Amino acid sequence: MTSSLWLRTLTTCHSTRAYDPMFTFTSHAEADTECLGAGLAEVLPAGCVVGLFGALGAGKTRLVQAVARGMGVAAGVVTSPTFVLLHQYLQGRLPIYHFDAYRLHDDDEFLELGPEEYFSAGGITLIEWAERVSRCLPTERLEIRIEAGGANERTFFLAATCAELEGPLVRLQAILGRGKEVFRG
Repeated sequence: MTSSLWLRTLTTCHSTRAYDPMFTFTSHAEADTECLGAGLAEVLPAGCVVGLFGALGAGKTRLVQAVARGMGVAAGVVTSPTFVLLHQYLQGRLPIYHFDAYRLHDDDEFLELGPEEYFSAGGITLIEWAERVSRCLPTERLEIRIEAGGANERTFFLAATCAELEGPLVRLQAILGRGKEVFRG
């Protein structure tokens, strides 16, 4: 899915205001992705839901690993929940609930996992393949679209679907010391 198609999809998924990416972050190496994850770990509020979008191999799990490390989870602990659908990491500053919707056939299968309980549990919920379950997600969330641009390059498009998450993204942008503001509000 191209960036422009993703933006149109974002617009149709929300009944309130349409949000374009607040900024774009380009990672040229895993160390850059680690910085993005550490920054997200610093600014994401408790109870935040993050939808991760991107093709197979785009770097969704790698970003979750970086966020978890930023929250205090030891390196090597976070793995893809593709076959188990959900991993919980309780060792860090906030609990992390890591869903993978790739193998789900429909919204009902996702809802059987009880995501609402995790959304309201005061941790950070990260959902890989969020496009497969977007109707089940809270309207107030952070959406991150990841596109691979080469062997090590990744472009992250970050968008808040509500005003409450715009502040954390502005703080993230300042932490990273780069990224382009593309506010349109």
